[in-house]
Amino acid sequence: MSTLFDSQAPHPLADRLRPARLADIVGQDHLIGPDGPIGRMVANRRLASMILWGPPGCGKTTIARLLAAQLSKEGTDLAFEPLSAVFSGVADLRKIFDTAKKRRGMGQGTLLFVDEIHRFNRAQQDAFLPYVEDGTVILVGATTENPSFELNGALLSRAQVFVLRRLDDDDLETLLQRAEAALGHTLPLSDDGRAALRAMADGDGRFLLNLVEEIDRLPQSPPLGPQQLAALVQKRAPLYDKGQEGHYNLISALHKSVRGSDTDAALYWLARMLAGGEDPIYILRRMTRAAVEDIGLAEPQAVVQALAAWDAYDRLGSPEGELAIAQLVIFLATAPKSNAAYAAFGEAMRMARDTGSLMPPKHILNAPTRLMRDLGYGAGYVYDHATEEGFSGQNYFPEGVARGEFYRPGERGFEREVRKRLDYWARLRERASGG
Repeated sequence: MSTLFDSQAPHPLADRLRPARLADIVGQDHLIGPDGPIGRMVANRRLASMILWGPPGCGKTTIARLLAAQLSKEGTDLAFEPLSAVFSGVADLRKIFDTAKKRRGMGQGTLLFVDEIHRFNRAQQDAFLPYVEDGTVILVGATTENPSFELNGALLSRAQVFVLRRLDDDDLETLLQRAEAALGHTLPLSDDGRAALRAMADGDGRFLLNLVEEIDRLPQSPPLGPQQLAALVQKRAPLYDKGQEGHYNLISALHKSVRGSDTDAALYWLARMLAGGEDPIYILRRMTRAAVEDIGLAEPQAVVQALAAWDAYDRLGSPEGELAIAQLVIFLATAPKSNAAYAAFGEAMRMARDTGSLMPPKHILNAPTRLMRDLGYGAGYVYDHATEEGFSGQNYFPEGVARGEFYRPGERGFEREVRKRLDYWARLRERASGG
C-alpha cells in the first residue's frame, strides 16, 4: 500500500519527506495530474523521453524516480538508472547503454534519469541519440537552464520538454505542514514569521525543508517573527545566473518596463538584477540603448542623462553609484517615448542596401579640380544660408532614386516641434520644385 512519504529514507528532512507517489508532488498538477501530459502517459503506460525544465527544488528528480516506480507497480517492467552530468562522462553512458541493451533483450526497459543534463557538452549529448531513437532507453533529463539554449536540436526533437513551475506560497505551506507532521510539532513561528519563512525559500521546496531543519535545531523560544527569523537563518539568494537565461530574462523585463513607462516595475527589475550581482555597466549599456531606441528625440535629454549616469557610476562605484542608475531608470521610464529615429535608420539602411553604389547628385559634390568642374561637379548648388528661409529645397538623393521619407516623428514630447519643422520644409521643398 502506498504511503505519503518514503519513511525508509534517512535524513535530511527533504529526503525523508520525498513523496512516494506522483499524486503527492506539490505544484506540478499541470504536468502530473490526470489531465497533464505526464499523467496521461502514466495512465496509458506509455512513457516517452522528456526534458524536465524548472527551478531548483520544484520536484524534477522526484518525478523521474516515481515515474519508473509507479509504472513498474502497474506492470511495466522498467529499471531506473540515475546519472549526474556533473560527475559522469561518455564512458559512464556506454556502460548504461550496454546494460540497457541486455535488459531490453530480456524484456525490461530502462528509464535513464540525467540530472543537470545541460552540463553535458554537444558531443556527449549526441551519444544519447541512437539509444533514445531505438527505444533502448527512455531518457528523462532534468535542467534548470533553458533547453533551447543548452541542448542539441537533435536531442530536443526526440524528447518532449515539460516546464515545471516554481512553488507558490500555497505549495510551500503544504510542504511546511508536512514537515511539522513528520517532526511531531509545529515550528515556533508567528503568522508573520511563517509567511517570512516561505518567502525566504523563494519557491524552492528543498530549501524550505532545509530551513525547517535549521529552525527545529534552535533552542526553544517564543514564536519567531520576520526580524528574529532573518537574524537566525540564512535567506536564500535570489536565482540569477549572469551568464544564462535569468540574465537575459531580467534585462528584457527591465527594458520593456522602461519602454512601457511602468516606472515602478522598471525599478523592481533593476533591483532584482543588482541584488543578483549583475554588472551595473551592463545595465547602463542597455539603458543607453533604450534612450536612443525607445525615446530618441521625443526627449533629447534621454541619451545625455544615460551618459551622465554612466559617468556618475564610474566615479562613485557601488553602492553609491547605483542611485545614479535608479535615477536614470526613473527618467527614462517617465520620458515621452518614440522609436521614430530607430525606425528611420532601419529604413535608410534597407534603401542603402537596395540601391547599391549610386553617386550623389553632381550639384552637391565638391569640385577641387578643373576636370571635376568641367564634368559639372558643384554646378547649380544653392547655398542654403543665402536663401530667404535658410532652406533651398534642393534634392540630395541620388539621381533617378525616388525621395524616401524615413523619419516620421510623432506628437510626443520634443518631436512635436520637430514635426512642425519637417512639415514647414516639406512645403518649401514643394514650392521650390514648382509643385
